Amino acid sequence: MLLERIDPFLAEFDRLTQRSFGSLDGVGLPMDVVRRPDEIVVTVDLPGVDADKIGLTVENRVLTITAERHSRYGEGDQLLTQERFDGTISRRLRVPDWVSPEAVAADYVAGVLTVHLPLAEQAKPRRIQVNTGSSPAQIES
Repeated sequence: MLLERIDPFLAEFDRLTQRSFGSLDGVGLPMDVVRRPDEIVVTVDLPGVDADKIGLTVENRVLTITAERHSRYGEGDQLLTQERFDGTISRRLRVPDWVSPEAVAADYVAGVLTVHLPLAEQAKPRRIQVNTGSSPAQIES
């Protein structure tokens, strides 16, 4: 698993998601998940979806993204192949406890939904000061 080699926290995030909701196998809402120093960013492609047809909730540490889009075909049209989603589709991701769910924010620009999941203060990396003392005691024989 690629995420496991990059970040053990994201690996756990991905493992729980796959175990709970299964693999998409190319069907569904394709997404990228990136960890930054202060947040996790989830980016989802939703071409052709109106902003008012996107739902985003966080409940019981589960982020749910829903989108609704309906194809418009004329009378007499014969559908030969349909690979784009039609209707309502959703994707659920378990939100780790080191994310602040009350501060989740989202933007939707040019068919791309970007969800910002800020890290809780205790999960942010912090530099620890190493103090130096007096010179080490010398051992005499």
